[in-house]
Order: sequence, then C-alpha cells, then structure tokens
Amino acid sequence: MANIIEELKMKISGKGLKIVFPEANDPRIIEAAKKLGNEGLVTPILIGSQSLIEEHNLVGCNVINPREYEQYNEMVDAFVARRNGKVTLEDAKEMLLDENYFGTMLVYLNKADGLVSGACHSTSDTVRPALQIIKTKPGISKTFGYFLMVREDEKYIFGDCAINPNPTAENLAEFAIESAKAAEMFGINPKVALLSFSTNGSADTDETQKVVLATKLAKEMNSKYDIDGEMQFDAAFVPSVGKQKYKGSNVAGQANTFIFPDLNSGNIGYKITQRLGNFDAMGPILAGLNSPVNDLSRGCSSEDAYNTAIITASQALIK
Repeated sequence: MANIIEELKMKISGKGLKIVFPEANDPRIIEAAKKLGNEGLVTPILIGSQSLIEEHNLVGCNVINPREYEQYNEMVDAFVARRNGKVTLEDAKEMLLDENYFGTMLVYLNKADGLVSGACHSTSDTVRPALQIIKTKPGISKTFGYFLMVREDEKYIFGDCAINPNPTAENLAEFAIESAKAAEMFGINPKVALLSFSTNGSADTDETQKVVLATKLAKEMNSKYDIDGEMQFDAAFVPSVGKQKYKGSNVAGQANTFIFPDLNSGNIGYKITQRLGNFDAMGPILAGLNSPVNDLSRGCSSEDAYNTAIITASQALIK
C-alpha cells in the first residue's frame, strides 16, 4: 500500500491542489493536515477557527471560518441557484454554517479541488451535500464506491461495494467505465469484468441479462477499454478457466477490475478477499462525481485521512 501512495504523491506533487477537511476539530484530521502541509503535497483547507494555525503550528494550511468568510453572501446566492428553488435564502444561510455543506461549496466554486470528511460525521452527512451540490458527471447517473484491493504486488479494483443496492444495467455500465479510469490512476492497465453467476450465456435469467446488457452498454460508451461479461469470477480471473469458458474474450482469465452485479455481492466479495485472502482494502473511494469527495470511516486513523487526501487529490487530475 505504501508504494501506491508514494506513486500517487509523485503524480500530485507541484500541481497546486487544495483539499478541504471540514472536521478541523478532530485530532486525526489535524495530524493528517499538518503532515500534508509540511510535505507541500497539497494545501489542506481546514473549516474552523483561525486559532488552529497557532494552536497546532500548522504550516502550508489554510483555515476558513464560515461565520467570518468574506464571500459568504455570494456563496449563499450560488447555493440557492444550484439548488434551483429547493431551498430558501434563509435556509441556505443556515445550511452553509454546516461545515460539510460549506466545504462542498468551496469545491463547487473551484476554491478547492476535493473534500475529505467522515471522521466524525456519518456517510450521509458527507455524501448528501456532494450529491446536491457537486452532482455526478455528465452521462453518469449514480455515484458509487470502489475498493482498491492490494496484496504485495497484486492490485485490483472492486466496485460497487458501498453505495447502490440494486444498480440498473445502465448504472453498471457507468461503473465499469469509471472503474477503468480508477484502475489507470493506480497504475493498473484495466481489464474490466462484469461479474455474474453465469458465463457467456450459460444461464438466462433477468439477473444475468442485466449484466449482458450492461456489458453491451459499457462497450458502446467507451471502446477504449477492454470490457467483457457476463462472467463468473473464476472465468474472469483464472486463465485456464477463462480460456475454456469464454473463448475469444480479451478479458476472461486476465481481469483486474471487477464490477459486481449488486451491493450484496460487492460488499461480501471485497470482505471475503480482505479477510480470507489477506488483502488490504483501500476505500470505499467514491467515483462518478464532478469533483472528488471521499468519506472516511469514523474509526479512521490520521494515516487513513492522509492517504485518502492523496487519493482525492489524484482523482482531481482525472478527466
């Protein structure tokens, strides 16, 4: 895992990227921001009191207090416009005092390149503002969460393992393309398998046909990537099985990026790989948004926050 982070640090170094940390009162976040600021990798933006800089000897960090922000009224107006009649001016003034909403607006207004939260907030507290303000990329209907699975020199992408219980074929196609982009970010040449309990028509059910359609749509969306399905995991991963079960596929037996048909299988799959296969699981990393936002576990360490900020900055470079 350390090697991957070092590679990403080289990519983001000197790019002038800024990452918002709404939870500036959490000691783990302060420690991560201090390390990032000292290294000069990104500029951490902490949402809190200006006294944080002196109290914690922060170098290379910015601190913004929403109640003292000179452009607060302009931000409120922009938020009301973005919500398109769903909030009043008075409601907006109150909502933007919330550090997650305020931080997300900084990203939306291009005052920052990404946001990391969740150390002391729920997933919904982090993701809801992102969906309401930043929203998904053009052509992407859902955000999703993938994991980077690492064991020594092995690296794989697993998605969606975090957000969508029952994605449509269109959703799965989007996940396949965005996961391929994520794989490239981590130095993986993507071979994307859309998984099922069927391989190349061995079963014909509504569930398998959803994956067949998703594969067709993904190939139509982006022919740049090697994408194939539907296929069972062994056909996707084991060369001899892939050759036998899915002749002529340029993915079968070689896959390194796996798209699960639903959240049940995705969540179970990554945890089995983590616990029985002794893989490190980095994530969930959110994908599909116009600008990157990532959610920490409330049990995270300062190192988790540091690594997630580096990943978030790296995502900001992906077009």
